[in-house]
This record gives sequence, C-alpha cells and structure tokens, in this order.
Amino acid sequence: MLRIANLGSSFSAGPGIPPQVNIAAARSGANYAHLLAERLGADLTDLSVSGATLLNITDTPQISGGVTFPPQIQGVPEDADIVLVLGGGNDMSYVGGLFKEHTWALAAFSLVQRLKGTPMPEFPAPADEEDVIKRFEKVLDAVHEKAPKARVIVVEYLTLLGSDVKPTVDVPFNAERLEYHRGVATKLQKATQQVVDSRSEWCERIPTADLSQGHGIGSAEPWVFGCSMMERLMGKAWYHPNGEGMKAVADLVHERITSK
Repeated sequence: MLRIANLGSSFSAGPGIPPQVNIAAARSGANYAHLLAERLGADLTDLSVSGATLLNITDTPQISGGVTFPPQIQGVPEDADIVLVLGGGNDMSYVGGLFKEHTWALAAFSLVQRLKGTPMPEFPAPADEEDVIKRFEKVLDAVHEKAPKARVIVVEYLTLLGSDVKPTVDVPFNAERLEYHRGVATKLQKATQQVVDSRSEWCERIPTADLSQGHGIGSAEPWVFGCSMMERLMGKAWYHPNGEGMKAVADLVHERITSK
C-alpha cells in the first residue's frame, strides 16, 4: 500500500473545516492530504499542526491546544512513498500579520484573556527571507534523510489576496497595506521555489499560489475563507483554505502524482 506523510501548518491541517479529527492540532479529516490518500487508497500519517513553524517540523516541540506535539519529522515513516510539505508562513508571520490588522478583534480577545487570567499569546518577530530559506532547507534535507526513497512534494500556500480583493471592503486595510501583505506572500513563494529548485533531483513543487490567483478573498469562487464577522460566528478560520480550496489542492497533487 502507498504510504503518504503530511507535514506542515494550518494551510495543510485545515482549521475550520469539518470534520476536525484532532482538535488540539486544528486538523481536518478533509484536508488535502486526507482527500488525496482516500483517492489513492493510501495509508496516511498526518502530522500537520496549525500554527507550526518550520522549526516545529525539524527540532522544536509545539504546544497547541494544551497538547505538546513533538517535531513533526519524528513521525515520518522511513518507508514513506510520498511526503507532502507545506510551511514558512508562520515563520514570516504571513497570516499572523493579517490578523494584526483586525485591531478590534485583538482588543476583544485580549479582554477575554484577561478575564480568564490567561496572558495573550506572543507574536514572534517574523523571520526574514534568508532565515526562512535556511529553515526550509533544513526541513527538506531532514525529510530526505528520514525517508530517502520518498517523493518529496512541497505545496505552496493558496493565494489569499488575489486580484479580486477590495481593500477596506473585503479586508480591513487600505491598498497600501494590501500591497505589503502581498509582498510577504511573494517573498514566501520565492523562498519556497528557491529551496525546492536546488533539490530538484528528489523534491518538487506544486505552484499552488499562482494557480489560485483567481480564487482568493473576494473572488466568485474562493478557495479560502475571508474575514467577515459571519464567517467568524460560523467557526470559519479567517485567512485559511476552505473545503473547496482543499479539494483543489488535492486535485493538483493527485494530477502531479498520477502523471509521472
């Protein structure tokens, strides 16, 4: 039986998408790894955890939902046939930076935390592009060492802020801030491409960012959740893939795997 391992952060895990099969990890049973494994009849080891950085994949345990998750690399089967990897966004504070634009939400959350007697979580300083490249290189090399026969497939982050998004309407910031956040996404995409291209003998990349440009926030067929109050009340994960986005990524990865 084909064996697949899935590593990464929330864009891999699938918060806000039912069913949630691991609450502490905010991991969905309908994320792209689960959908892919089902289509291929494969055995899946899903190690993704929302909020994970690249360091949490290689050597730093992660505390989430009161649970301590060991570095994800430890769970990769040595005989894995395919290892899916997504990461770098939390290292660059990509989605975290978008959340910071919601000053009212942060103020409300801070009040709730104070009432609970729980300190606000810290927003670590974002790593620069060179640091992210070094961390990503370490991740991919560790995967290749752990599962040397595996096909390593890096999945890019889905586009959040495509051409359809309207500043101050679809998102709570102006055109200048929109371009700033797009710039972070571009740096992440370039760093990912550079790391994968230098390991092309055993690693490949799914260009999800480019392929999802027409499916961002404000588009007719979004592959990501937006940031509306209604979405928040419905338990959707702002600025994250929705169910259609996960299906689209699963289709892209499936096409790549079956075409070679």
